[in-house]
Amino acid sequence: MSITTPEEFAKRMLLLGEPADQFVPTAYYDRDGDCIELVTRPDPFRAERVDDLVTVYYSQESGEVVGSLIKGVSKFCDEMLRKMPGFKIEIQDGRVRLVHIFRARLWSIQRGPDDLETLVYRKLIQVAERSGIDVDAGLCMA
Repeated sequence: MSITTPEEFAKRMLLLGEPADQFVPTAYYDRDGDCIELVTRPDPFRAERVDDLVTVYYSQESGEVVGSLIKGVSKFCDEMLRKMPGFKIEIQDGRVRLVHIFRARLWSIQRGPDDLETLVYRKLIQVAERSGIDVDAGLCMA
């Protein structure tokens, strides 16, 4: 199922009763809100704000990370392209993998290896790597 509008995304998320083997991890970029919503499992979740960029979704059942909301994506990408021009290398065929956005944020924060924010970003990187989800890189090409 291709998701192209917020309404289609909302409809997809309401299908929590569909068999887990039919669920496909999904990311949707909302241009109006300049945000990316990632959902990797159809679990009911609770949201916790990590910082000014990311809110993490935790499964209410297992406590595992099942998604996230990335706000201010274009601004963040502009900042990363200025600070780390090599970030542009990660944009291929007009797409950027979410793992690269999470990794760029982790590299840009000045925290210790055991800091909670660092650990959360490492977990988001793992989840994004497993899902392999990418989004339109146009939001990172301003």
